[in-house]
Order: sequence, then structure tokens, then C-alpha cells
Amino acid sequence: MTEPTAKPRAGANSQQGSAVSAKKQSDMNLSNVKHGRKDKTGATPDKAMLLALFTLPDIEEVGVKETVVKVAADELSNTYSAVQQSAASEINIAEQRVALYRTQHERTRLLYMASAATRPTYLVQTLKSQFAEHQQYLLAQQLDKRGLMDTDGLERLWQQLHVVDDIIADIVRHMPAQQPAGWQLTTQDGRNPLCFATVGKLKNSKPIRDQGSLNSYVLGHFGVSSFTYDRGYYIGHVVGYLFSCYFCAHLSISYGVTALGSQVIADYDYASLETPYMVRLLQGLDGYCKKRIYQLAVICARLSVFASDKRIERMLIAEVNDFDKKLQQQHLDVLLLQGLMPDSSDSTPLF
Repeated sequence: MTEPTAKPRAGANSQQGSAVSAKKQSDMNLSNVKHGRKDKTGATPDKAMLLALFTLPDIEEVGVKETVVKVAADELSNTYSAVQQSAASEINIAEQRVALYRTQHERTRLLYMASAATRPTYLVQTLKSQFAEHQQYLLAQQLDKRGLMDTDGLERLWQQLHVVDDIIADIVRHMPAQQPAGWQLTTQDGRNPLCFATVGKLKNSKPIRDQGSLNSYVLGHFGVSSFTYDRGYYIGHVVGYLFSCYFCAHLSISYGVTALGSQVIADYDYASLETPYMVRLLQGLDGYCKKRIYQLAVICARLSVFASDKRIERMLIAEVNDFDKKLQQQHLDVLLLQGLMPDSSDSTPLF
């Protein structure tokens, strides 16, 4: 199986900061798991331990044993907490981004190193309550008093969310091996419609936690990502690039993609590819793989926060237009022509 995420360089031990120091120790623990080493108890990863790596602590507390994998999960969580802290300088933000990338990479690597029997079944369905997309859907559902939303269709899609894991597994089986490539994606108004995990200050006050969105989960299988200021950064397989393009295009979101410069993300190994090379990578994908990526992107787009926000906007417009304005104008003209205005006993409708 192709490993879907980037491999850090050995020279990354020079990274500074408390968040990165914690992550270094985590790397050592996770490396022991990867190579089949056991602690004194002889424990190996189980489903609960792997699930703990993907579950946000304030959503669900997963009880696991005190093993090397439990320590790894705790330290990954501590690393992410440090990543979420506001930074005063660009250097700190860069360190946080790299720490987040290593967290994302190691978590996904553990998942793919696990056996089929150990890997959690339909993990995405288990995690859906922590996704921003699902929370926004529930909000829209509560606000939809006029039946403007396709509630049945969307609810059915959320109930069948396990198909996302099926499609991801199919894509991973078909995507060719390649060195991780980096690019940056800029969208309209500097927003974060793909719900990348956010690092540092934002123009919009809607931060997204790592694994706090469906797209963060999906793209985690193909690479690592973050959103800083007004653009998203992605390092990974070209299928992640293609997914992002399909996602934005389906929602009619204006976007631009450029190669990620070789020095933009320090101490993380990736290829900075210009457009002709990206074309070559896309040509290396067969038609079947592209179709599956498109299907995955459309599902995520339909369930996206962006789509839910548009539905809520339609509800707002419906509330503004909840009566016949043309008829009310006719009534008003009649009253004005007569030089009369209705008093409290007048039953003539006005507004």
C-alpha cells in the first residue's frame, strides 16, 4: 500500500520550541510501535487506541490502557494543544505548523500500519459528531422552519457517511506512488471553505481544530494540511490537490493554486513543483481514480460548512420575504390615495 503522507527528513531534530520537543518524544514512541517493539506489558495497538488519536478530547473520552500507544496519543494531543496557542511571531507560527504536520502524519501512519482487524471500522462515521460540517448541518436543520432544506437527502447522506471510508480505501489502492508535493490554495475573501486545520492568526474568527472537520479527516489520508491567514497549505499526494479543485469547483468557489516554495515549510520534506510537473502527476492518475476522487469531493461539498451556510442564507432571505410585498404596496398606495392611515381599529393590512 502506498503510504499516503509525507515523510519527515531526518534533520528535523533541529526544530525548536516546546511543541516540537514534545513531538520529538512522540516520534520516538510511535517509531517503537511502527517497528513492532513492545513495552513491558507487551501491549500492541488496538482499535480504541487508534480511535483516541483521531478523537477530539472534548468530544469523547476514550478509555485506553497505559501503554506506549496511549503515551503517544497523549503526547500527540499535547502537541496539538501547543499548536493551537496563539503565536506572536512568524517563527512561532512556522514551528506550530510543522508540529501540526508531524502530528497529522504520525497519526495517519499509525492507522495505515495497523492490521485490518485492528483498524477501526468506518472510522469516519464514529467521528462525525466532532466535524464542523455536521454541527453546522444540525444548526441549519433546527433553523429550517419553512422546509427549504433537503433534509431527507442530507440526513440520508450523513447516515451513509461510511461510504467516505470505502472511497478513500479504493483511492489509496489505485493511486500511484510519488514523492509528496506541496502547494498553496487561496480562496475568495481569504476564507477557509475546505476547513483545513487552522494555525496562527486568522482574518476570520472561525478556527478549525485538527480532525475537527470532514475535509481535515479526508485530506489527512493523502497528506498534511493547515490554514494560515488567508491561504491553505497542503503537502501530500496529488489526489489531495485534485480533491481540493473538485471541491471548490462543485461549490463555485473562486480559488487559485500555486506551487509551495521549497523554503516555505522548513524542516519538512516535500517537492516544490511548477505547473508542468503537476500536469505530469495528474496524467499519472487513471480515469477510475479521478472519478472516485470526484465522487468523494462531491459528497464532502454537499455536506460542507460552505453549503450549510448557503442554506441558512436562503432561510434568512425567506424570513425577510415572508409576505406578499407587491400586495402590501397596493394596500399602501390605496391608503395614501385616500389620505388615510389606519388606526388601531383598522383591519386593513399594511406590512
